[in-house]
Amino acid sequence: MNAVHHISPTSKFKWLLKREYWENRGGFLWAPVIAGGVSLLLSVMGIIAGLWAASRAAKNGDLHINGVNVNGLDLQMLTSQMTPEDMGKWGDGMNFTLLLSAGWPFIVLGFVVFFYCLGALYDDRRDRSVLFWKSMPLSDTQTVLSKLTSALLVAPLLATFAAIGTMILFMVLISIVVLAHGGNPITLIWGPGSPFTIAAGFVCRIPVYALWALPTAGWLMLCSSWAKSKPFLWAVMLPVFAGIIVSWFGMMKLFGLNAGWFWANVVGRLLLGAVPGIDLAYNADKVDGQKLQSMVNGFSPDVLFASLAMPQLWIGAAVGVVFIVIAIWLRQRRDEI
Repeated sequence: MNAVHHISPTSKFKWLLKREYWENRGGFLWAPVIAGGVSLLLSVMGIIAGLWAASRAAKNGDLHINGVNVNGLDLQMLTSQMTPEDMGKWGDGMNFTLLLSAGWPFIVLGFVVFFYCLGALYDDRRDRSVLFWKSMPLSDTQTVLSKLTSALLVAPLLATFAAIGTMILFMVLISIVVLAHGGNPITLIWGPGSPFTIAAGFVCRIPVYALWALPTAGWLMLCSSWAKSKPFLWAVMLPVFAGIIVSWFGMMKLFGLNAGWFWANVVGRLLLGAVPGIDLAYNADKVDGQKLQSMVNGFSPDVLFASLAMPQLWIGAAVGVVFIVIAIWLRQRRDEI
């Protein structure tokens, strides 16, 4: 007799994650990679335009450093005129530029997670593939949790790798430009900048992102499992209309709060939690938006731990868990639209 091999729940869950990746590889992987590529392409165009403008200014005698007329783009000579204070500001500007170069994959991530969660449980009911998956030895809980894990951990991890790769390639690109104009990339690029600190910050922020995005993902998946049509309208218009009604009738005054609190902590948490870094807007007192250095400080351990200590994060996460439980319950009872 042939032995019967039982698949463990862990193995099932791993295969469910692989299934989600295979079916959504375009959004999870290629979208942030392409976004990073577009960022690099625009950087090349910007560098070419900047070099052309600087070269033209030098030839016309319009390029001055500390009152000295410069006739060419000799970066070694130019940087020799910089004071330690100037180098500190240069490093802050470099870090700010690195964050901008790495930002495109994260911008795409927000859209990918939003629309993935919105269609995660609706699409398989619409095409009735849910009937096939329900015939498999898989529970609805495993299926929903695999989709949630894909949205909050797999997609951010891939986007983070794409962002780090984009940032490193950007530094290589500008290092080549610096070398071509007589400069030292170690002194001008890699030394003043903090690429590895920023990269480590990106990775460490993935759990914060997952927790912060949980109420949004839970709400979208609840609407995805409940709506019979147009889940986008239900998911967006219900919180927005609730905010309009609360603002119109001044309901929050009953609790000693204003309508802005409702828009930020209810509407915003339901619809904007998938935006990477949105927690910094709720933690603004820890990050001085007027300083370039604060852009790097937003990825420092103290700000990371401060975000994890925010009551809004854990209250929202608890609400997100409730949404997920309801989504699982609805999926168990709805096979098709």
